[in-house]
Amino acid sequence: MDNAHIDGQLAAYERAIDAQICAYNTAFAELGLRFRWDAQTLNTLASIEGEKARISAYIESHQPHLLNAYSAGFLSEAILAIKTAHIPDVLPTRPGAAAEAPATPRVYRKFARTSYPTDEPGLPALAGA
Repeated sequence: MDNAHIDGQLAAYERAIDAQICAYNTAFAELGLRFRWDAQTLNTLASIEGEKARISAYIESHQPHLLNAYSAGFLSEAILAIKTAHIPDVLPTRPGAAAEAPATPRVYRKFARTSYPTDEPGLPALAGA
C-alpha cells in the first residue's frame, strides 16, 4: 500500500470521526443535555461493542446524576435515535473502515423536536424532546 492511499484512508477516517462527534453533540443539544464529546471521548469508548452500550457506559461513568431521573437505557435510546437520524453510520473502528463509509456530507437538523417512547411509565420527557 502506498503512502497516498494510507493518507487518504486516514483523512477519510478523521472525517468520519468528526461526523460522529457532530451527530452525537447535536443529539445531546437537542435533548437539552449539557455535555459534549470530542475525539478523545470517542476513542475511549471505541472498545465498547455497540453504540447504545457506549452511550450507556459514558452516562454511567461521567453523568451519573442523570440516572436519578432516567435509566441509562432510556437515555441511550433517545440519544441514539437523534444521532442516527443525523448520521446512520456507525463509528469506524479502524482507519481502513472509513473508506467503506459514505463520503457524502450530511445535513444536520437543528432544534428538531421528537418524542421518544419509553418502557418506563411516569418518566418526564427529556428537556428539548
